[in-house]
Amino acid sequence: SARAALMDLRPEIVLNTTAYHRVDECESRADLAYGVNALAVLNLLRVANDLQAVLVHISTDYVFDGRARTPYTERSEPFPLSVYANSKLAGESLVRTMAKKYIIIRTCGLYGKAGSQGKGGNFVQTMLTKAKRGEPIQVVSDQEVTPTYTVDLADQIACLLPTENFGLFHMTNEGSCSWYEFARAIFELWGIDADLSPTSSEFYKTPAIRPPFSVLENA
Repeated sequence: SARAALMDLRPEIVLNTTAYHRVDECESRADLAYGVNALAVLNLLRVANDLQAVLVHISTDYVFDGRARTPYTERSEPFPLSVYANSKLAGESLVRTMAKKYIIIRTCGLYGKAGSQGKGGNFVQTMLTKAKRGEPIQVVSDQEVTPTYTVDLADQIACLLPTENFGLFHMTNEGSCSWYEFARAIFELWGIDADLSPTSSEFYKTPAIRPPFSVLENA
């Protein structure tokens, strides 16, 4: 069990990067979403408390409804729109109310050299794969995000850990763009002439509602 493993290792820091983040699947599998994103977090924080360890928990920009037009700070009021977002906020709430020493990190639009296995890659990999197949690519232009490089996120987490500055932190790269603009930049940087066009969220009609604006300010 996680408790047995952690009690044996006796870490000073427990870094929780796990999540059930197949956002649309969460709508029909709420039990699994809350099991991974909330109840498992409760289990970890109890073990961390027993060890006097710091719990570092990774959360998401999706806790906001996206109706703002200026970046969300750590003081902004969450209003989640999906089962996934609600389950992640529930995990945050458990940490904030029950963990003795904790850091919650909200981030956005992650991409890196290796994508998430659970999601089958990341946005950069997906765009390049589709372009190499010669597929027509339609990407939403009405959802604004901050693409965040995983190496930069890891470096910033590493800077924060020794400080014992506990609490809630937004942690992303700077700037923002739509997913369409992100895709266009990817193809420009790779020198690929892709069959890319913008579309709207209405076109896809996904089970889960995405926030139209989920830019975080690292206040």
